[in-house]
Amino acid sequence: MRAVERSTTATGEGSSPVERGGVRVPPLRPGRYDPADYAGPVLRSAGEAGVSPVLVMTVLHVEAYKPHHPLLERLWQWWKPGASFGVANMHRATFERVRRTHGLPGRWQDLRDDPAFAIHAAALHMKDLDRRLPKRHVRRYTRDELLALGYNTGERNMRAFARGIPPGPMARSYLRRFRAYRSRAADALADRGDAPGTGRGEV
Repeated sequence: MRAVERSTTATGEGSSPVERGGVRVPPLRPGRYDPADYAGPVLRSAGEAGVSPVLVMTVLHVEAYKPHHPLLERLWQWWKPGASFGVANMHRATFERVRRTHGLPGRWQDLRDDPAFAIHAAALHMKDLDRRLPKRHVRRYTRDELLALGYNTGERNMRAFARGIPPGPMARSYLRRFRAYRSRAADALADRGDAPGTGRGEV
């Protein structure tokens, strides 16, 4: 697998996104962050991982509930050492599994400084989840929805939901937000002129 090209990022003061290595650093002001800014990295990473770009972009929208500026994430980790990092909100244990499986360069801490790297790691994690998801599952969920639930709750829960075990309140809330953001995510990718489909996730 080709290693992702790492972007060199800085904290980027101010309220507007800052370009670092061709990839935007989320702005310091939380209200200005827009996952659509990362359509390019989403399309590249989803293509390399073989997952739906709409799935990856929708997860970024769902995970945009907190500010992702590198400085703010450092402060957040000081207060909560086990916090997740990066625009895709990945926990350390998950990242370490992905890093070992795919030989990723870099460290978990790099997710907060490098949005392209964070998106690449997230797409690879969804690829791993897709491999572990049974081809046959209950019809109330699409495959992308189950992968999103797996991203949020873990592989074991994802497989249970695929068998028909109902998700708990937090997982149901995540699924509602995923469904609500899906059209916005697809529009963000279509605005790039690539007009991506739903990919292999929708079965």
